[in-house]
Amino acid sequence: MIALSLAEIAEVVGGQTHDIPDPSVQVTAPVVRDSRQVEPGSLFVAFVGERVDGHDYARQVVEAGAVAVLASRPVGVPAIVVDDVQSALGALARHVVRRLGATLVALTGSAGKTSTKDLIAQVLQRKAPTVFTPGSLNNEIGLPLTALSATEETKFLVLEMGARGIGHIRYLTELTPPRIGLVLNVGSAHIGEFGGREQIAQAKGELVEALPEDGAAILNADDPFVRAMASRTKARVVFFGESDEADVRAENVRLTDTGQPAFKLHTPSGASDVTMRLYGEHHVSNALAAAAVAHELGMSAEEIATALSEADSLSRWRMEVTERPDGVTIVNDAYNANPESMRAALRALVAMGKGRRTWAVLGKMAELGDEALAEHDAVGRLAVRLNVGKLVAVGGREASWLQLGAYNEGSWGEESVHVSDAQAAIDLLRSELRPGDVVLVKASRSVGLESVAQALLETGAAGGADAR
Repeated sequence: MIALSLAEIAEVVGGQTHDIPDPSVQVTAPVVRDSRQVEPGSLFVAFVGERVDGHDYARQVVEAGAVAVLASRPVGVPAIVVDDVQSALGALARHVVRRLGATLVALTGSAGKTSTKDLIAQVLQRKAPTVFTPGSLNNEIGLPLTALSATEETKFLVLEMGARGIGHIRYLTELTPPRIGLVLNVGSAHIGEFGGREQIAQAKGELVEALPEDGAAILNADDPFVRAMASRTKARVVFFGESDEADVRAENVRLTDTGQPAFKLHTPSGASDVTMRLYGEHHVSNALAAAAVAHELGMSAEEIATALSEADSLSRWRMEVTERPDGVTIVNDAYNANPESMRAALRALVAMGKGRRTWAVLGKMAELGDEALAEHDAVGRLAVRLNVGKLVAVGGREASWLQLGAYNEGSWGEESVHVSDAQAAIDLLRSELRPGDVVLVKASRSVGLESVAQALLETGAAGGADAR
């Protein structure tokens, strides 16, 4: 964070100082909400959660080096007391962003936000110091905390913005006004909460509405809902995609023998070949989005292509590929799931598993509302059409819909099985996996299927004793 005195912070957030002997003391380290992340010079933000009250850790964090606590009540140690901690955190982030002078890039979409944000950050870091959202901390708390981690040296601030309703992104853009806004897609994620794709598009488009006239709206030309957002912004519009009308586009898209995408990147200033380290053809769109942002910020096609070809996955459990000593490959994509990302992951599994036996260990896709039955059934059917070797549907009602879709699609359905929970899936796989098999593990975060991937990796690390 840029250095600010406690007196300055109190003025910015409209708070009162309590038990602060010297208001000129500066916050020089990150602003944090987790007591385990406190460093000397930090400001600790005390939130009241369902199970934990941050105020209870006030003395502990000060002893660990925090200069003060941003709190909603006096805590007996140096504190800035405010009526609403979340609003105060947002006000502080807004103040810091205005002082930074960095170019702020914001992105949103129904799927691929975190992977694309990681790609943008890795490309822009080649050009100048870049701060970006860790993981998927993209809400009204995670976003300001990320913005506050920027320093005077930061030139690019890349912020992922999530939404669960109309107005959410508008609020986030008020905290951290972007100059470049990127919308990836409008899909089925959270459709149960929004009520339909039209409502999702309305919410995602709030990002481009917030852009200034000298800004740029980076829009997916391949998604009709996103393409239509061009009329909602006063900023210059840049299209990306495989469409001929895209300013930044891909040609000759293909997958390598290991399932990694390759293509020729075309930008207004030139073209260059890309072969990615990431897995799955869906990353082509993510890479084009990152390329469009980087080109807007002055990077050449060659520089962008090199950075994309060398970029890695920075966030856990997103197409995380690990090969065991016995030759079994585990693809851990268990962080989250929606119909679009499920389809992409299944296609990646098939590409990776050519000539090998493939397993799709799938669970519930959450927040689909009235679309849940049809979408789970469709994913099960797709697994059959793609010739995935075996489907293991894990969990309750939604998993039964996955398995039923596979069964109803054809005789291959006999190769599908419905198990009750993660442990049952682990037991099944440990008994049936053979060297060379490829296993995809994917479900919504609430299902916790990462435990399946971890257990299978531990089995392999133990020498593959359970392999057949």
